[in-house]
Parts: sequence; structure tokens; C-alpha cells
Amino acid sequence: MPTGSLMLIAVGLSMDAFAVSVNKGVFSRQSKALQALTLAVFFGSFQALMALTGWSLGSLAHDLVSTLDHWVAFVLLAAIGGKMMYEALSRTEAARYAGVLGLCTVLALSIATSIDALAVGIGLSFLQSSILDPVAVIGLTTFLLTLIGSAIGQFLGSLAGNRFEFLGGVILIAIGFKILIGHLYF
Repeated sequence: MPTGSLMLIAVGLSMDAFAVSVNKGVFSRQSKALQALTLAVFFGSFQALMALTGWSLGSLAHDLVSTLDHWVAFVLLAAIGGKMMYEALSRTEAARYAGVLGLCTVLALSIATSIDALAVGIGLSFLQSSILDPVAVIGLTTFLLTLIGSAIGQFLGSLAGNRFEFLGGVILIAIGFKILIGHLYF
């Protein structure tokens, strides 16, 4: 696969992770560097693993995977976004500042933002070429863009405080709808 094509695929796959990392950076309640690194490692690893898994499944499970992947991503993002919106409306300011990004949330976001990589991996299996370079480029690109997104989010969070929490939930739900609509209609 040409390097330019591979880079475009990697950047395209990283955009959901980038958007989520900006969102989470705004609301960081724990060590900002630790949270950024945690998200980058999880998002980059999951993108790479999902591409590898998709490639491994190849055409054997293409029909099943393509009928469910967008629903899984939508449900995970809508649930997390809805939870953020609910918490923004119901929690006190002190309770909001006590929150940290938990492992379950990081895992759910990692899965939700890497579903497209599974489909890309399936597509790459039809090229009958090595998956090692694409997996490495996809994982590393996602890792780097997640770090950049976290830094941008932390900067925005320092400017606006906690006023974006509700909007952050709306953004996650919108990403879920984008994935769902993209798979259902395009």
C-alpha cells in the first residue's frame, strides 16, 4: 500500500480518538500528563489491535461484523455522552471536580473509537499484503493525535473551566450518530 494512502487512512481512523481526547482533556480531573498518556496508549493500541483483528477475520466474518460494528460504537458513545450530560445537570460543582477518568470509561471509549479500524482491517485483508506496517502506522498515528488532542482539550479546559461538560456529552453522542449514519446510509 502506498505510504500516502496509508497515512490518510491512519489519520482518518484517528479523528474520533482525537475528538474524544480533546473532549476528555477539557474535563481532566487527574494528572493531565497521565490522562493524556493513558488515553494515547489505549486509543493507539485499540486502533492497532482492531485493524489487526479485522485483517485476521478477513472475509470469514465480513457480513456479521459489518452489520453490528456501527451499532456497538453508537451505543457506547451515546451511553457515555448521555452519562456526561446527566452528570453536568445533576452533580454539584464539587462532585464534578472529584471525578477521574476510570478504566471502564477508557476501555469503552477505546472500543467505540476503534470500531472503524476493524472494518478497515477487513478491507486490508483483501489486498493480500502484510498487515504489520498498516497496524504500526495506524496505532502510532492515533497515539500521537490523541496526545495532541488531549493537550488542546486541557488548554481549552483551563480557559473555560467546567462549562463544557454538557457540550462534551453532546459531542460524544454526535460522534456516535456520525458512525451509525455513516454505516447505515453511506
